[in-house]
Amino acid sequence: MARFADFQPLCETVPSYPWCNLFYRQLLEKSPETLTGLSANQTSAPVGVNPRCGIPRVGQDGSISNVANIAVCGVSLVFTLFLVWRCNRRKAAVGRIELRTFLILYALTLPLQLLTTGSVFEQGSMALTVLTAIHAGAMAATFWALLANGIVATQVVEDGTVSSMIPFTIFTIIFFGVTVYIGLDVGLGFTDVIGGLSDPPESIRSIALFVLTSIWPLVAALIYLILMSYIVLRVLNETRPMWFYLLAALLFVLGQLAWFLLGRVLCTASNSKVDGSFLATLAETAAVGVLFLAWKSITEESWDDEYYPS
Repeated sequence: MARFADFQPLCETVPSYPWCNLFYRQLLEKSPETLTGLSANQTSAPVGVNPRCGIPRVGQDGSISNVANIAVCGVSLVFTLFLVWRCNRRKAAVGRIELRTFLILYALTLPLQLLTTGSVFEQGSMALTVLTAIHAGAMAATFWALLANGIVATQVVEDGTVSSMIPFTIFTIIFFGVTVYIGLDVGLGFTDVIGGLSDPPESIRSIALFVLTSIWPLVAALIYLILMSYIVLRVLNETRPMWFYLLAALLFVLGQLAWFLLGRVLCTASNSKVDGSFLATLAETAAVGVLFLAWKSITEESWDDEYYPS
């Protein structure tokens, strides 16, 4: 019977679920006999732990890696950097620095996702374990930055000032550092304080990692949506920007559904060539783009080319 924070169902049924890399390393060291099926051969093993379907490591069994997601991550990175540039040009817009930081953090997750889900590195390798822990930390920090943008939008503190940027930066570092530590601890098992090995190892369970990689992103996104709904509908008394925020939320949800529900279907149908990860990345990047449009629509009156030339 599955328990809270059990990763086994996810690692079996969701192809290219990156946090499974940490548990593969754990099992390889502490319970190698648990690794069976597609995970038995470390050299060709796909992302996951005994997955029902997965994309073999590049160069193995004719695999060209998770090429669809690699391509989407590359395009998404270029698009996100374009948004950073556009954000930087709006020098008078409220929350410009905070939004730019969020976009930069999201951009950072893309090459990390490319490496941790791309079936490029050998499963159980130190490189893949460390990169996956860093990826988890970057993702947790990104969702803190998203929530912080909502808090700043309430003007409880003035955007771009020391009173805004110091707590923004401190909590970004905390979320990143704590999550990276927990990820490394799950993969390498050097302590048993808040991370460490599953007990027993084959249960592949970590409450701390599950909270930071699954619960926290959903909570942060939901609170952000609530804050922006209040600001747009009650403070600004507008409706048009709200449609942007709702569309962004819908795209994010659809992306997760595509990854979790369609991943194995696509993997099986394509004979282990593609899975749902590229659809999730595409939808998430589209959601980020829509969030930028939403921000632009409520800050456009602060921009004046006459006074702020490019």
